[in-house]
Amino acid sequence: MTATLPPASATASATDPRSAASGSASVTGLPGPGGPGPSPAWVRPQVQFRRSRPDLLLCGVLLLAILLVQGWNITAFPPLSDDEGTYLAQAWAVQQGEGLAHYTYWYDHPPLGWIQVAGLTYLPSLFVPESMTVASMRFVMLLVSAVSAVLLYVLARRLWLPRWASGLAMGLFGLSPLSVVLQREIFLDNLAVMWMLLAFCLAASPSRHLWHHFASGLAAATAVLTKETMLVVLPALLVTMWRHSHRDTRKFAVTGAVTACALIGLSYPLYALLNAELFPGEGHVSLIGGITYQMGREGSGFILDPGSGSHGVFQSWLYYDAVLPLGGLAGAVLLLLTFRWSVTARALAGPALAAVILALVAMRPSGYLPAMYVIQALPFLALVLAGGAASITHAVLRRGPWRITYGRWAVLAVLVATAAVYVVPRWYDGNRTALTVDANAPYRQAAAWLGTEVEAPETTRVLLDDALWLDAVHAGFEPGLGAIWFYKADLDPAVTKTLPRGWRDIDYVVSSPTVRRDARDLPNVKAALEHSTPVAVFGSGEDRIEIRRTDREDRGNRDLTTTTSGS
Repeated sequence: MTATLPPASATASATDPRSAASGSASVTGLPGPGGPGPSPAWVRPQVQFRRSRPDLLLCGVLLLAILLVQGWNITAFPPLSDDEGTYLAQAWAVQQGEGLAHYTYWYDHPPLGWIQVAGLTYLPSLFVPESMTVASMRFVMLLVSAVSAVLLYVLARRLWLPRWASGLAMGLFGLSPLSVVLQREIFLDNLAVMWMLLAFCLAASPSRHLWHHFASGLAAATAVLTKETMLVVLPALLVTMWRHSHRDTRKFAVTGAVTACALIGLSYPLYALLNAELFPGEGHVSLIGGITYQMGREGSGFILDPGSGSHGVFQSWLYYDAVLPLGGLAGAVLLLLTFRWSVTARALAGPALAAVILALVAMRPSGYLPAMYVIQALPFLALVLAGGAASITHAVLRRGPWRITYGRWAVLAVLVATAAVYVVPRWYDGNRTALTVDANAPYRQAAAWLGTEVEAPETTRVLLDDALWLDAVHAGFEPGLGAIWFYKADLDPAVTKTLPRGWRDIDYVVSSPTVRRDARDLPNVKAALEHSTPVAVFGSGEDRIEIRRTDREDRGNRDLTTTTSGS
């Protein structure tokens, strides 16, 4: 189960001067290995964010711009993905009291992510049940994007970035075409990033209360239980917490945060243990079995190998935006290398370390790299780039007051020229695609066909991907038995036993790009495609969706009584 960014061809067609008390970081510098260094020119007495009108105004304007760009055309682009449909279908199962998933929950991911999705989509699905489909429910992700963008601005201010640089970080994070495309989608990574940014904000709290660090550990654990790959960012969070905690209480603060994070994190294996599903065994799923599968799945190759799947994913990132992935990573490495001498590097050590760790994980030669992975790095890359711009500005202004005016204009001219020549044209192309292209018309047409052209959906079986599964359920198909997520026809024993004759027990196959791509490893699905005839085709080329009817004659009504949902 993978999600990929649409290929190029498819897209054409947030200052505290820190107390002078012992152990605090002073306004004259951040404590480093050799003691405090010179203070940045931008350090000023910090006021509370909610009482700072300039901060509120700048953050509010940027937030409106981000919501407008990300919300425009959100249901039509990017193309619906099977992962989106899976998470939303699992959230639907939680809402319906059917268990943790619409099929047997097999510990592929911790369930907290789609439980949050279930909470976010509860009211819309309660008042307008038919709106519980992937395209329409993308609007709930705007709330997640808004919270994440504000948290990033707050974090930037708590890391001593000037107001303009904090705004730059927020803009880079929310308006990059890569963000616009991926933050629209119902991905667990977007929720996990929101919780991890909250953890960083609490870890860098200027008041340095012990409960802030304890709460940071809770937020970090929530991030990991939302998307487990966030586990690799925890060392960077500890670095930020260590540097921003009071020397006299640092050990208590860090110990409390680690304890809170570990206790919450252990709830996941405890759940499996209490359900007798921690260890593998005959006739049941297990947590260790799920982890073994995830760790042992076929890798997508080295990211720099032109023939690997990882390289294709990397190129799809660069197609939309090369500024954050390449510029941000280069800046992060530079900041870590200049940690001993640069005040900015010490201030941004945590985000820089997070970006580098995530990059190293992505570059594993035998690892698996999904397209949504870059979502986890975007806020840290944006902070690093904005911090680098602030550092360059400080280097120009620090030599004397008489140079401030000219230096400021010089830096502004360089930044504007760079943006005008390189960034703006590329961002314009990527965002124009996201704002204008309708890539989901075939999905809408296929969903409409299933709802109007099938005479007895309650007794009809159709194989389809999860992007259309809820549409089929709303059209009257039996959840789990009539509307069958195509993977389950071969991989879930609870489903395969209801298909004793294989493809002959299937009435229709919705042949989407995802189904055609993965059918070669799924015998029942492959046979159903081979023994079926198109009765409706929507779209063209590789992105087309075909409604295919199986080539069999005994199509009498059948009573679908076996249940496969829940766990």
